[in-house]
Amino acid sequence: MTIQMSHSKTSEEIIKIPAIGLELSVRVDPSTTGGEFCFIDTINAPGFGPPRHRHKETEVFRVMEGRYLFEVDGAQFYAEEGDVVTVPGGAAHAFVNVTDRPARQYILIAPGLDARAFFLGLAGVMRDGRPDAAALNVFAGTWDVEFLGPPLAVAEKELVLQGVTDDLS
Repeated sequence: MTIQMSHSKTSEEIIKIPAIGLELSVRVDPSTTGGEFCFIDTINAPGFGPPRHRHKETEVFRVMEGRYLFEVDGAQFYAEEGDVVTVPGGAAHAFVNVTDRPARQYILIAPGLDARAFFLGLAGVMRDGRPDAAALNVFAGTWDVEFLGPPLAVAEKELVLQGVTDDLS
């Protein structure tokens, strides 16, 4: 694997998708890694996360700030600041920020996805809020992504936000 030198500054473009409470920056573009991987830096608003989905790429999440509820192939668990979660390619997954403040993750995606193009495209599809399932699936199909259902349920998030439970089992 050949990796080129790159330098991603904090002033790089931030991609915003308000409909899913997401802001992200591409920190390592796959063009500098021969397509082997990319890194993105994400901020999720309180109570937000992506819909359940799956794709061929593996993702490795490092929680930099906050706390998340993850679901991977039906198993739910919490990831705290400093935790690392690996989601194999093809696994159905979702996550949600369960704190009352923005939470941040650093995500490695392998093989490298043109994350800038993907998330700019997703922002375009969601510019007027959450699109209907058909519009979202047309977009997803061009990226070999399958959206499987809604984000994690609000009831699960509210329990954690209120400190009622620390364990979903």
